[in-house]
Amino acid sequence: MKAQTVDIRESMGRILCCTIFRPGGKKLLAKGHVLSEEDIKLLALEGMEQVWVTELEDGEVGEDDAVMQVSRELGCGCLEIRLAAGGRANLVATVDCCVLVDDELLKQINCTASVVISTMLNFSYAKAGQRICTVKSAPFAIAQAQLEAVISILKERGPILQARPIRNPALGVLYTDPISGERARQLFENIMRQRLERFSVTPSYVLAAVEDEGSVARALNHLARAKPTGILIASTTAPAGPEDTIGRGMAKIGCHLERFLAPVEPGNLFLLGYREDIPIISAPGCFRSAKPNVVDMVLPPVLARYRVSGWEIACLGHGGLLA
Repeated sequence: MKAQTVDIRESMGRILCCTIFRPGGKKLLAKGHVLSEEDIKLLALEGMEQVWVTELEDGEVGEDDAVMQVSRELGCGCLEIRLAAGGRANLVATVDCCVLVDDELLKQINCTASVVISTMLNFSYAKAGQRICTVKSAPFAIAQAQLEAVISILKERGPILQARPIRNPALGVLYTDPISGERARQLFENIMRQRLERFSVTPSYVLAAVEDEGSVARALNHLARAKPTGILIASTTAPAGPEDTIGRGMAKIGCHLERFLAPVEPGNLFLLGYREDIPIISAPGCFRSAKPNVVDMVLPPVLARYRVSGWEIACLGHGGLLA
């Protein structure tokens, strides 16, 4: 692709190489725009006689076409693609969702010389209408062979990004304290409300229990029978591991203990278990303050009914220093 300055009468169908502004700074035509007959008339009215343009050669694909092709392959779920000026395509959430990102595949695609992709962080919460990803092409055009290589990788290993919808989540909350469960509720309920409001959620089922193995197990069993999206345990104590009261109570109702300890600060004493498909999360100390902690990192996938694995918790260390 070669750029050259031509008379505006010869620019029909060619690609504009620079943005053109009116006097005063208002944009007239954007870089990358394919000039039409109306554009040429507009340029003539502005007193322009020549423009800097280029055109596609054999084996090249225009930037807009390229980013649209990549965008159609890289994502799935509740999203839509919106073409933007300058060889960009934006992926926008159509409903509230959790953004899941294949980081290794994203790195591989971004090592190519043709397109680059930027996304929200894995497990991010996105509101309807929010941009969650942008695809940018090399200026004006890319080689057909490079585009085909990228598309082939995405077809074989993709998608890079999933916009997993959050629809009608029903959270259960259990407040526990060694003396009185109601004490834990009084201490933490306001903070819990503030935290969940960030995700447009209110608890559907709430219980308080004395923190002993039997009481915790009975309360968890009761909450689990309602089939909630997930259960949060807000305890006033800081257990040393799954062998302590909360962990034993979870084990007593048949929970599979997926992960203890998270590489996140605050929130390193995180405990995740599953009662069948229901995630149960204990994060001692995380409900004393509304500041971001490990609960904020894992709530979006939980609300989207995505099964978070112990390996994915281990991967939260990069960016896990929150305070």
